[in-house]
Amino acid sequence: MPDLVILWTDALVFLLVLLAVGFGLFASRREHLRAPWRHVARSRVGMGALVVLSCYILIGLLDSIHYHPDMDGSEGETAEVLSLFDLMVTPLRTRTEKTYSAPLATHLYAKETIELAGGKSQRDYPRLKFGGAHLADPELDWASDIYFNVIHGTLEGVVCWLGLSVLFVALMARREGLTFGQMQSRVIRYETPIPWRTVLITLGVLLVLGFILGELAVQYHLFGTDKVGEDVFYQGLKSIRTGLLIGTLTTMVMLPAAILLGIMAGYFRGWVDDLIQYSYTTLNSIPGVLLIAAAILMMQIYMSNHEAEFASLTQRADLRLLFLCMILGVTSWTGLCRMLRGETFKLRELEYVQASQAFGVGHFTIIGRHILPNVLHIVLITLVLDFSGLVLAEAVLSYVNIGVDPTMNSWGNMINSARLEMAREPIVWWSLAAALIFMFTLVLSANLFSDVVRDAFDPRLRTSR
Repeated sequence: MPDLVILWTDALVFLLVLLAVGFGLFASRREHLRAPWRHVARSRVGMGALVVLSCYILIGLLDSIHYHPDMDGSEGETAEVLSLFDLMVTPLRTRTEKTYSAPLATHLYAKETIELAGGKSQRDYPRLKFGGAHLADPELDWASDIYFNVIHGTLEGVVCWLGLSVLFVALMARREGLTFGQMQSRVIRYETPIPWRTVLITLGVLLVLGFILGELAVQYHLFGTDKVGEDVFYQGLKSIRTGLLIGTLTTMVMLPAAILLGIMAGYFRGWVDDLIQYSYTTLNSIPGVLLIAAAILMMQIYMSNHEAEFASLTQRADLRLLFLCMILGVTSWTGLCRMLRGETFKLRELEYVQASQAFGVGHFTIIGRHILPNVLHIVLITLVLDFSGLVLAEAVLSYVNIGVDPTMNSWGNMINSARLEMAREPIVWWSLAAALIFMFTLVLSANLFSDVVRDAFDPRLRTSR
């Protein structure tokens, strides 16, 4: 039986999910938090971006459930750590070629010496073991087979989307006490509080695109293969978890320090403000890249000297990823701390805060009841805006070899490996293109959603409407 494996980052991911659910329940009981989120739910751009983000999050969660596969009773062997997502896409993980192959190709990318019948040999492009192996004559059948898979995937996606849409509209009609036709008309004409038409259209596009990519990925290597023959499309999907972890776990590290120190500096002022201000000014004066590089090198030395503490390469890479998130959190809390300090300076002089102080209310009670709720919008705006920057930071750090472990799939490692591949003749461009496509989609949807959240939670924008 497979054994469940809980990595450090897995535990933190599901802790973050519980915190998000808890915050949702907390916000649902307070009107000043419900109102901004209602504004987000009414935004077509925000809901469309949220659907795309939800797909990334779903893949990241599936990739955070790890287990040891059945070892068939063998002892003394280190089991490979797989995830539930690996199990779902097993063909992409196990079908490896000899070396490079282009996207949707049927032959290797470079010529090799092929032994022919009769002892003769010639230089040619060898057939792939898996990509297009079902084709009897690739030169004649390739184009028609690609066309058939695209049409087949499109039809599957449309049928699935229609089924989900009809089910959703029927449930909404039953809930609202309307007929199916009336509810359908309201959805199409944007007469519902939430723009369900935008949600369904975005979901339909993703379903059709997903089925098309799935059909092609089963028969071919959708984005080609890398130097060791691994599927690049699989690497891009596996890198989603790494990008999400960098953006979210770093937030968990920097958030407590930024909120606590920022509010304390603005509220207590005096020597407390001076000490905190000198601390983050000193930290900002240290080049962040050098600090991260020094910390990662120290971590590598520790892991090299204590190899027996790591049961697998996955656990080793996971610890390095966690340590990278901690270092990024330590170096990125200063900006939010400075903003909270300035906002607390202003809130401290308001009448109801001074009245609470005059009546002898405790400092931390005032901070919890009057200061913290009024700076929460700054915290949320900063978090959603910094997420994209942290995802891009991982790519840059991995590019200079101070990011995640080289054995871990990440967009930064894909870009780093593509650096040498771009110097080949002919150019091997698909690893770089795949990483950019996945990263661009995530960052763009995160930026669009963060803009909507910023507009909803910024008090100045709310009062001007």
